[in-house]
Amino acid sequence: MVEVANPDPGLINDDIRPTTKAERTWTVGAMASLWVGMVVCVPTYTLAASMIKDGMNWWQAVGTVMLGNVIVLVPMVLNGHPGTKYGIPFPVLARASWGIQGAHIPSVARALVACGWFGIQTWFGGFAIYQLLNVLTSGGLQGADIAFLGINGGEFACFLVFWAIQLVVVYKGVESIRLLEQFAAPFLIAMGLALLGWAYVKAEGFGPMLSTPSAFVDGGPKQGQFWSVFFPSLTAMVGFWATLSLNIPDFTRYAKTQRDQVLGQLIGLPTTMTLFAFIGVAVTSATVVIFGEAVWDPTVLLGKMGGGFAVAVSLFALSIATLSTNIAANVVSPANVFINLAPKRINFRLGGLITAGLGVAIFPWKLIESTGNYIFTWLIGYSALLGPIGAILIIDYFLIRRTELDVSGLYRKDGPYWYRNGFNPVAIGAFVLAVLPNLPGFLKAAGAMDDVAPIFTTIYTYAWFVGFLIAGVLYYLGMKVTRR
Repeated sequence: MVEVANPDPGLINDDIRPTTKAERTWTVGAMASLWVGMVVCVPTYTLAASMIKDGMNWWQAVGTVMLGNVIVLVPMVLNGHPGTKYGIPFPVLARASWGIQGAHIPSVARALVACGWFGIQTWFGGFAIYQLLNVLTSGGLQGADIAFLGINGGEFACFLVFWAIQLVVVYKGVESIRLLEQFAAPFLIAMGLALLGWAYVKAEGFGPMLSTPSAFVDGGPKQGQFWSVFFPSLTAMVGFWATLSLNIPDFTRYAKTQRDQVLGQLIGLPTTMTLFAFIGVAVTSATVVIFGEAVWDPTVLLGKMGGGFAVAVSLFALSIATLSTNIAANVVSPANVFINLAPKRINFRLGGLITAGLGVAIFPWKLIESTGNYIFTWLIGYSALLGPIGAILIIDYFLIRRTELDVSGLYRKDGPYWYRNGFNPVAIGAFVLAVLPNLPGFLKAAGAMDDVAPIFTTIYTYAWFVGFLIAGVLYYLGMKVTRR
């Protein structure tokens, strides 16, 4: 157990203090289950689809998913180290490199992304309920769209129902999340393999994709465009879990040992992502034979399967998948961030409620209404922010401090991490300079600029990598100079 001496009451409470030995209950199995529960969700199922639609074949798309997750596993394990060693969450760790007050910059940036993901996952869960209820009621929930929402009343009602279900879990606390993930992991793997088996039997194989990928893309694949699709897709795959690579200490602080957090993540993340990306591709291939069209969205697929028992089982499985992903990946981090903003007034429950409220306010269905918005604007866009943040955390902890932190100083304004009025100007400067090269490309992808120089479009293709490299180098050099 790490003791905190004379902490500032405004910088600590029971939710963000270092964990005790009794609270370190997460083993290899628990960490692996955490990742299985987070990975198995609708976005994972559909990840390869966008790449296939843009010109890749099935094995290129699945391979890109695997490579992206092997890459992001490295910062995931590195940033997990201080969580396990000192028992501190991400916002507190960020105080070491950004300053006591400056830590709000990376932590709030991470929290806002999580709120966006919370909304997206809630939309998927709610839409699954909508699709399946329509099967049971023969389309009874269908109707005209509500003008300012862009969706109909039935879709919005199902979204709110699923949103409310998740609030119940938030009130149970972090330990209940571990139990949820350990229950969900074997169940979700079994259901994924069952879906794969159903598709194979029903289609008498996996359909035409493995031999004739043009059957999957209207008008045929975009031949000769692999590399132009690969690099932005790889950046997007890294961006998919770039959020968790920052706040992974929120979970590894409960791991028993470094071995548990490292092996658990190695077993749980890249393997499960690759498996379920393949399941998504193979099942979609089979739907060409079964339904005469490629059904990419699993919520739409479940609606087409029909049958009362199948509907009930599918609804339960998809609900568990979305719950296990959303609660772990998109509630714990922002809740801790909001606690860090005002430890005296905000606890985990209130932080979770704030997250849920913001998740509704962003209108998540509008973010994912097209492949371009999803891959190029959302995933790559926020990876341009999170890459530099991750680099600063890793360089500071491993190269500047050699893994040695003054834990008491992390909870005091008069300690070594106060810098200048609570902010570390080196971290802020490195972050801004690392983000700037990606800004023109982001504005073009978001539709805010009609055209930019080709070099900026190329840079934006590698947004996470560019930001990580620039911020890492600048922070290291800046800290060496200022500390000297």
